Amino acid sequence: MDSYTTKIRELSAALLEDEKVDFVIGFKQGTIPMATSPHIARTPEQAQQLIWDNNCGINLANYLTNRKEKIGIIAKGCDCRNIVTHIIENKINREQVHIIGVPCKGMIDKAKITLLFDEEITSYSENNETITVKTLSDEKNIDKNEFLKSNCITCTHRNPVIYDELAADLVEEQVIEDPFPDVRRIEEMTADEKWNHFEDLLKNCIRCYACKNACPLCYCPICFVDESSPQWVGKGQDTTDVRTFHYLRAYHCAGRCTDCGACVEACPMDINVRDFTRKLNKDSFEMFGWEAGLDLSKRPPLDVYSPDDPDDFIK
Repeated sequence: MDSYTTKIRELSAALLEDEKVDFVIGFKQGTIPMATSPHIARTPEQAQQLIWDNNCGINLANYLTNRKEKIGIIAKGCDCRNIVTHIIENKINREQVHIIGVPCKGMIDKAKITLLFDEEITSYSENNETITVKTLSDEKNIDKNEFLKSNCITCTHRNPVIYDELAADLVEEQVIEDPFPDVRRIEEMTADEKWNHFEDLLKNCIRCYACKNACPLCYCPICFVDESSPQWVGKGQDTTDVRTFHYLRAYHCAGRCTDCGACVEACPMDINVRDFTRKLNKDSFEMFGWEAGLDLSKRPPLDVYSPDDPDDFIK
């Protein structure tokens, strides 16, 4: 990914030198192996800290909400789709954003790689599709494609949908016969099996709201979980309140979620939060032919009405 990093630094520094943007949002190296953190570069010198590798999974569109500045942003496919949603929902203007698009071949699942070792990982490096990971007494060369994040495995929009410049050549998009095998597996369960599946999914939730805070769609001025007048949901660990939070948050993302995986990446309890949104993505696609964030001229299905909308749910 060195070529990506070099180009991103070059383009970002030029934007700042020419004062075309007030700052550039991207990633810098984290403090431990396999970690990156969001980075705001305000000078050409700070732009030299920007990097790009297979650990840049967090969705940077989350940092655009209601901004007034002229902003440069480093954005992969799912980030760009969320930027489209931000523009459609009037959270930022297209003229404010200079998008450096990054064609993406997927981000790695750090948890899967960590399970390969009995010791703490001390070193991480990349060479094309090969990743070298070291501990104090072990070293493994692994194929990146065998350790992709689940959402990246089924991603069919790896290229940015809108951009002003590109950090690399566009990549070939994946063609997947069934992009929702995980959803179909749950759909095939009995009612009791479905209930047990989601109960087991939520049993370790600590209500930290990391999924909500990482999600680029959760920008309500007051979230329903924080509303006190009226209070819609309790603050504790009551199982009904935990369920209510996750189910309602998922429905708020219906027709808007790009399956970027930021919620799963942020969860400290390793909860597969995507199980709540994937069914809604599948229904949006099958019922309305809709995938979020692909077209600036179209609004999500729940924002519009058409006489041809499916109505077989009406009894």
